[in-house]
Amino acid sequence: MKLDLKTGMEYFQMQGELGRPPRLAFVQDALPFWGGAERVLSQVLQVFPGTPVYTLVYNPAPFQGTSIGRTVVHPSFIDHLPGAHHNHRIYLPLYPLAVESLDLSAYDLVISFSYAAAHGVLTRPDQTHLALFHTPLRQAYHQHKQFVKDGPRSWVVKWLLHRFRIWDYVAAARPDYLFAISAWAAELVWQAYRRPAEVIYPPVEVERFHPSACRGNYYICVSRLEAHKRLDIIVRAFNRLGLPLLLVGDGRERKRLEKMAHANIHFLGRQTDASVSKLLSRARGFVHAAAEDFGIALVEAQAAGCPVIAYQLGGASETVIPERTGILFPEQNVDSLIAAILSFESNPGRFSLEDLRASAERFSVRRFRSRFAEAVTTAWYERQLSKSSHGHYAIHPESKLYIPG
Repeated sequence: MKLDLKTGMEYFQMQGELGRPPRLAFVQDALPFWGGAERVLSQVLQVFPGTPVYTLVYNPAPFQGTSIGRTVVHPSFIDHLPGAHHNHRIYLPLYPLAVESLDLSAYDLVISFSYAAAHGVLTRPDQTHLALFHTPLRQAYHQHKQFVKDGPRSWVVKWLLHRFRIWDYVAAARPDYLFAISAWAAELVWQAYRRPAEVIYPPVEVERFHPSACRGNYYICVSRLEAHKRLDIIVRAFNRLGLPLLLVGDGRERKRLEKMAHANIHFLGRQTDASVSKLLSRARGFVHAAAEDFGIALVEAQAAGCPVIAYQLGGASETVIPERTGILFPEQNVDSLIAAILSFESNPGRFSLEDLRASAERFSVRRFRSRFAEAVTTAWYERQLSKSSHGHYAIHPESKLYIPG
């Protein structure tokens, strides 16, 4: 069903012989700020406008004027706890209880967008649940060593994460269909839950970017300044190289990074989309050292005509074409990054604006909307046909147990 339709409901209407479109609800782990997961939800709400959103925590301020701000959002009880809007992660032990407390009984189709616990919502057998994974909770799985440091009280955190993994494995069996935002994320889902996930790449607003043939002499990184983003590697590399670097973004690591940075590194904090677009369109290169689940910023850089230098593990290996749109370095350390930058410096002209733009177009908003609407409606009607072919549930006259009739 490769159609250029405005909304997902038009896909449902194409299948009208199978009944009315489903009553639909979305579930997102948290909505504390504007980030990659929130950008995906914003685009999904334009595919299925007016769909209510259920979440653990909702901070309305960052979403004013967006599709998220214009929809009805139902937060969990965690939203009312002290400090939840500032740092909801402190309530991780309550995530299972909170997400299972969300009342989704009024809906036929539930779609969860999960990087922690959203996939654990409770639904009935007559409801359909689709889960799109950004990643299994990184603190509990593939990046737990970065988050849990050895110390006198670390055993408490380790025990809590152990208990979370037990719940999480059970919760991951609840959705009827699993999707992931990249092949890398699908691998993480398989590793954690032993369930396959179909890939739906997230949307990138490539039309916001206008590549310039005249490039500046600075490098740039656009990222939240958090420990798992490994910006310390980038800062140390540019300290040694002395090349100009702009760091765009904010987070809990900012003060620490500012203390270690030399004068050639400038911290710009949060910037508007227009400002980021302009900075990327003139930057010499985009630098990234984290293992991203997908990495929207890496695609945005390519859309702006900015070659990417990135750690090869994670989504970068799917979005960056080596020696055509960027360079992937093999080890997550300073020396490996420096070697990649020096290789880039030896011949920066090998990366054409045409190749960079074409690479980014693979992840355009239009492609995502069509792909997402098609995947959702296909899964929904596949489930309805399966129910019809197997019959409705009935009571066995002898055992009194519910079995397919």
